[in-house]
Amino acid sequence: MSEKTYLHWPFFEAHHRDLEATLEQWACEHMTALVANEHDDLDGTCRRLVQALGEAGFTGYAVPASGGGNLDKLDVRCLCLIRETLARHSALADFAFAMQGLGSGPISLFGNNQQQSRYLPRVAAGEQISAFALSEPNAGSDVAAMACVAQRDGDEFILNGTKTWISNAGIADFYTVFARTDDSGGARGISCFIVDANTPGFEVTERIDLVAPHPLGTLEFTHCRIPATQQVGIEGKGFGIAMATLDVFRSTVAAAALGMARRALDETLDYTNVREMFGGKLGDLQLVQAKIGEMALGVDASALLVYRAAWTKDCAAERVTREAAMAKYHATETAQQVIDAAVQLHGGKGVTKGYIVESLYRDIRALRIYEGASEVQTTIIASQTALNHRS
Repeated sequence: MSEKTYLHWPFFEAHHRDLEATLEQWACEHMTALVANEHDDLDGTCRRLVQALGEAGFTGYAVPASGGGNLDKLDVRCLCLIRETLARHSALADFAFAMQGLGSGPISLFGNNQQQSRYLPRVAAGEQISAFALSEPNAGSDVAAMACVAQRDGDEFILNGTKTWISNAGIADFYTVFARTDDSGGARGISCFIVDANTPGFEVTERIDLVAPHPLGTLEFTHCRIPATQQVGIEGKGFGIAMATLDVFRSTVAAAALGMARRALDETLDYTNVREMFGGKLGDLQLVQAKIGEMALGVDASALLVYRAAWTKDCAAERVTREAAMAKYHATETAQQVIDAAVQLHGGKGVTKGYIVESLYRDIRALRIYEGASEVQTTIIASQTALNHRS
């Protein structure tokens, strides 16, 4: 059983604690069956997870009430608690939930009434799957290098270009796509669009296999025509839309890493408490105790940073660029260390397929890269710290 005293920190209100308890009970009852075939039927498992999370009401936290969600606005503490809890049980379940929020995030934050009413209720109900299409072959962390273009043609836009490393590629019902609408260069002139999966000129050209599989692929737009009404927000302001969306959801990546680290610590405590070694228990050895102490310290430090960022976004500031970057960097890097220690303390079982810590070792690695690699986070932290100092 994971330690839960952190839920009584002043970051949380009663409804946050109720949500965590409800989701924990639901996950204990349903998760094993839902992910039983994840290696044989990845796409089908993701669809079932989204549907189940929707039927249980949890994807209702991924969109605001204006789109059929559970709360008036996106509550980052709720999002983080959900991702942390799901990640402790299943990395794929966490992924399925997270993409419902990230993929529809630009619509939740900047979409007009018509766009919100058309797309968000189905996301909240788990009836449609969303995707966030920002990265390109030569524009990952460097969003300003984007080459995908959208040319205005009367009441339509024509999209041409390639997106890659796109989560939910091939199973999403719609994609929020970022493309350049003028050639001014840099971050200027990027706009955001909603592209339905069945739109002519749109194709998923490749599926990408990862060390910890989830639906990921490459999108190709070839003279893909979409109505101008599918543009989200103001033309040319897409970079700000993307950054504002990531500002909300970056803290939740940290929460997912925190959940994985908690599970690794739990598994380690259970194993070292029963593993016989040198006439006693493995957990009685001082070197093992020291390692477990370091793991516990890292978990709590990450939790403080994660929920500081989430509380700040919900209650104190419109933007949390620095706080979210700190949380994302520390939680993902620390989770990698905690899980590596868990693998080491499990010995041969730690690298044996079928053991939790082995799967966690594969699951955690991508979190240090997506939504801003660790190196990018340190740059953000430095620039924001300098900016705060000057002001």
